[in-house]
Amino acid sequence: MTKNDRDRAEARFNKTANAKGKSGGDAAASAVLENMARLKALRLAKEAAEPVPAVTVVKPRGKKKTAAKPLSGWLSSQQSGGRRT
Repeated sequence: MTKNDRDRAEARFNKTANAKGKSGGDAAASAVLENMARLKALRLAKEAAEPVPAVTVVKPRGKKKTAAKPLSGWLSSQQSGGRRT
C-alpha cells in the first residue's frame, strides 16, 4: 500500500468523522462504524495494490484402478461364501 492510498483512506475517514454530529450513546456507535469504514478503505487499498496470486492446480493422486471382475466371478464368490438369495 502506498502512502498516497493511505492518505486517501485517512482523508475519507476524517471527512465522514467531521460531517456527523455526535451526541451521547450515538458517539460510541458512530465511532465503531467510522473505524470499520476506515479499516475497510485501508484493506481495499491494500488489496488493490497487491498483485493477484497465481492459482496452482494440484492433480489428485489416487490408487490406480484395478481391472473389474466379471459379474459371473462375483456371483460365484457370493454363492460359495454362503450368500444365496
